[in-house]
Amino acid sequence: MAKDKTITLQQIGSPIRREKSQRATLIGLGLNKMNKQRQLIDTPEVRGMINKVPHLVRIIGE
Repeated sequence: MAKDKTITLQQIGSPIRREKSQRATLIGLGLNKMNKQRQLIDTPEVRGMINKVPHLVRIIGE
């Protein structure tokens, strides 16, 4: 079984006063509090979600 590549994200922006879709994207990524980190499998779907909220998240490691 091959190892899947992972990506580590950190939330750096608040979802307050953001569109509902951006808040929902953060929740979909598993981020809901400032400075929370989450390790996810690097898929095109996850990359698309990151591209939707680049001002709210930071990629820490790939």
